[in-house]
Amino acid sequence: MKRLLVMAYFYPPLAGGGVHRVLSFTQHLPAHGWDCTVVCAGEHDYWVRDLTLLERVPADTEVLRVGGGSALAGLLRVRGASTAGRRSSGMFAGRRALSNWWLLPDSYVGWAARARNVALARIARGGIDALLSSSPPDSVHLAGAKVAHATHLPWVADFRDPWMGLSFRRPPTLWHASRHRALEARVTGGADLVLAASRTHLDQLAARAHERPRQLLHLPNGFEPAPDRPVAPDPQHFRIAFTGTLSLMEDAGTLLAAVRELLAREPSARAHLRIDLAGPYESEWPARAAALGLTDVVRFPGPLAHADARALQRAADVLLLWKPREAGFATMVPGKLYEYLDSGRPVVALLPAGEEAALLVERAGGARLAPGDTAALASELHVRYRRWLAGERAPDRRPDWLAAHTREHLAGELARALDGLGGGARA
Repeated sequence: MKRLLVMAYFYPPLAGGGVHRVLSFTQHLPAHGWDCTVVCAGEHDYWVRDLTLLERVPADTEVLRVGGGSALAGLLRVRGASTAGRRSSGMFAGRRALSNWWLLPDSYVGWAARARNVALARIARGGIDALLSSSPPDSVHLAGAKVAHATHLPWVADFRDPWMGLSFRRPPTLWHASRHRALEARVTGGADLVLAASRTHLDQLAARAHERPRQLLHLPNGFEPAPDRPVAPDPQHFRIAFTGTLSLMEDAGTLLAAVRELLAREPSARAHLRIDLAGPYESEWPARAAALGLTDVVRFPGPLAHADARALQRAADVLLLWKPREAGFATMVPGKLYEYLDSGRPVVALLPAGEEAALLVERAGGARLAPGDTAALASELHVRYRRWLAGERAPDRRPDWLAAHTREHLAGELARALDGLGGGARA
């Protein structure tokens, strides 16, 4: 067996969308000839945790935890983790703004430096054949670059999202933007293989005239098939669900406004509507729901164990999908989209036309509406509610093409790419 050293901040018991991709690598790569060593954050270094995910970490996976060293970890130690995945909407905003000025590429640079040293020490003990760094945070790639340079191991740079400081946050000055571009180019031009979770991002990288990656591979986030266990029907309620973080999600407000409009059209629906927005959330959302008189209809259960979130998806009459609206997020294909499609339940997405995630929803037979379109969402939910009231429950429908997006299948693609790089030292 060969062994891959993975550098990634997010790994169980930390939770959230960024955890599952790396966890799946460690679960499925051994079946393809690659054991894993993971250098990751400490067990309390994120505000969302799911202890049940530890059950999915293979016994043969070597886990080296590097606690502290990031602004987030420091803040959590000072203030304590937020109850039930709730935080103030301004909890991290001020520190993030400061870090955009003073910490490049992000506020995890201190952790990345410590993780680099742990990775180098582990490689010095022998038995490591290749290196993979997975972002965000992007600073992990800079640490990976230094480890690869020092050890001459084949290096894979895995981008779950594009470079954060250029795509999702506006650099405070032109100098900062230039530095971000230079740091990103150092990674994409220096890695032996670059993985992109979306085809849109892959195409952007392939189109570059300078510092084009040596090898590129589109490796979607994919999904783990849901356990085939029955879901108890709820004949009394029309259930709408969203699973995932509510941070930076403006269309949570679109949903609340649409529900109020639906209830204005049909007040009797209040007895039947049950809407779960499950996942980490900022305190403004329950406050806005209360201001609209929706506390008996809309619930914020906070982060659920992953198995419970999947069960909620399968029990829903409608699954809602949205993402942040800024232009940089056009490349994003949320990992939960694949889980939604695996559930077989109807999907209603608030996404711009033509974006990759929107095209996948439409290809699977889901409904796409424009972000922020309260009236259209209210009408869509009202039509579906009336069908439910008439006794019509949409049948489960999974697209045939989804099988190629299981994480077991995708791990096989990654393993073949790793085999193609060759084990041991780079030239």
